[in-house]
Amino acid sequence: MNDVEFGLDTFGDVTVDLDGARVHDAVAVRNVVEQGVLADQVGVDFFGVGEHHRDDFAISAPELVLAAIAARTERIRLGTAVTVLSSDDPVRVFEKFATLDAISNGRAEIIAGRGSFTESFPLFGFDLAQYEVLFEEKLELLVKLLDEGEVSWNGTTRAPLIHQQVYPKTESGRIRTSVGVGGSPESVVRAARHGLPLTLAIIGGAPERFAPYVDLFHRAVAQFGHETLPVAVHSPGFIAATDQEAADLYYDHHKVMVDRIGAERGWPPTTRDRFDAEIVDGALHLGSPETVAQKIARTVRTLGVQRFDLKYSAGTLPHEHMMTAIELYGREVIPRVRALLADD
Repeated sequence: MNDVEFGLDTFGDVTVDLDGARVHDAVAVRNVVEQGVLADQVGVDFFGVGEHHRDDFAISAPELVLAAIAARTERIRLGTAVTVLSSDDPVRVFEKFATLDAISNGRAEIIAGRGSFTESFPLFGFDLAQYEVLFEEKLELLVKLLDEGEVSWNGTTRAPLIHQQVYPKTESGRIRTSVGVGGSPESVVRAARHGLPLTLAIIGGAPERFAPYVDLFHRAVAQFGHETLPVAVHSPGFIAATDQEAADLYYDHHKVMVDRIGAERGWPPTTRDRFDAEIVDGALHLGSPETVAQKIARTVRTLGVQRFDLKYSAGTLPHEHMMTAIELYGREVIPRVRALLADD
């Protein structure tokens, strides 16, 4: 399993500084650029930036942040985590990523999703009652655009295209694109039907619980007549010198984020016991480099995936701690995981 890739994801959370003061949105954006540059320097394969439209996340235009990172890096792949395709225009998505692909010398990647947050829908004038049809139609159009030829398309959610070319074209002829899925079987099958790789978000519960989704994806890909397609996993985590230090640095900031989202969605406040259980048996890949490497290797083996993306940001967690985690991930965790997988 030496061909496995290792990535990092962030949502561009608005953090606090080491004194506990909230940083300005602009500082949070610049910090993400620095994090992406460091990820390239320490050998990470992919850097993903989320799209949100609310006050606890600073990044609403990830393509611009990725372009800034592209100009200062050489090898790392750069993409979204995710592009909220339902409330965007597929033509503009293609144009922006084709431009990013040019700036980065072919390193752009789209992860398209419906988005677990819905703020973008009223912001851009879309009806949440069309949640499913918006994504289905726009993904269908994006798939056509990815072929980079003449496009004709007709649907209910945007104006039709008739024998239309879209520019710029990419040098490789295609932008690497996958579908981000949170655990819906219908979404897994949709990705397979369109012949797109799967990025599976595992943000709670034991990773092995998601093995049926990976199996469903591979079976659906075969039934739709496509060649075998890769699967990536996105899961939260954090790395520090020791297990205790990692948990202590991370927990309070994690709780701020989880409890705010929980209050909006009807979840109870999180507890330290629940947090500790997620480290031991759940989705959190958190601890010392050795602990995190062992757990990532276990997740990759169990699910048979081709990429693991660690979502290293967590609410108000300071930039300095995230930079340390990125350094440890690239220099210590990834080599350990590769060695563990090489023994399989």
